[in-house]
Amino acid sequence: MPELISMAALWWAVIFSGFYHGINPGMGWPLAVSAGLMERNHRALPKALGMLALGHFLAMIGILLPFSMMMFLVQWEIEIRIGAGLLVIAMGVYLLINRRHPKFLARVHPARLALWSFLAAMAHGAGLMLVPIFLGICAVGANETGHLAAQSLMGSNVMTAFLVAAVHTFAMTVTGGIIATIIYFWLGLKFLSKTWFNLDIVWALSLVLVGAFGIYAAMNGP
Repeated sequence: MPELISMAALWWAVIFSGFYHGINPGMGWPLAVSAGLMERNHRALPKALGMLALGHFLAMIGILLPFSMMMFLVQWEIEIRIGAGLLVIAMGVYLLINRRHPKFLARVHPARLALWSFLAAMAHGAGLMLVPIFLGICAVGANETGHLAAQSLMGSNVMTAFLVAAVHTFAMTVTGGIIATIIYFWLGLKFLSKTWFNLDIVWALSLVLVGAFGIYAAMNGP
């Protein structure tokens, strides 16, 4: 029963992190609104959201997949999870100190939304936020040891990485899509410019909190 509760909590963390990324304008939903308004075609909105989702999904996979393929994850599970937590905390502290947005994102052509979304997710540590949660999911119910456990991880955890990335990206896209749709059809860009909210500090602090949670779960949880 405790393992089921822990598993459910970790998967809810994947979903809620997707909601959080979807709310954050830095993940790109304002670009989807702009694409629809500039092309004067409501079909451009879901197309832009799809491109943003694709880029975000690829960024999540790019971060999670290497961890899923670690043959030594069983022997050094706790150490790797603690290291991942420290890495996420370090990223959050860095973003707190350096609040300037990467200049290279401004150089990406607006039509290349998938590329922009991929680079933005990487630059802001969006994928790193999922690593402690993902490693916790992989650890739940891992009863085998040695080579058999490594084979199990290689087989099942790769699929888990894709599933975590897909669930997270879906939650992000739905949330960002709802916000973008409301602004596109009813509120407009003027409302967006007047009510723009910046989540940079909250984003950085959330990375620190997720990293700390990952370390705590590695030492005390599943």
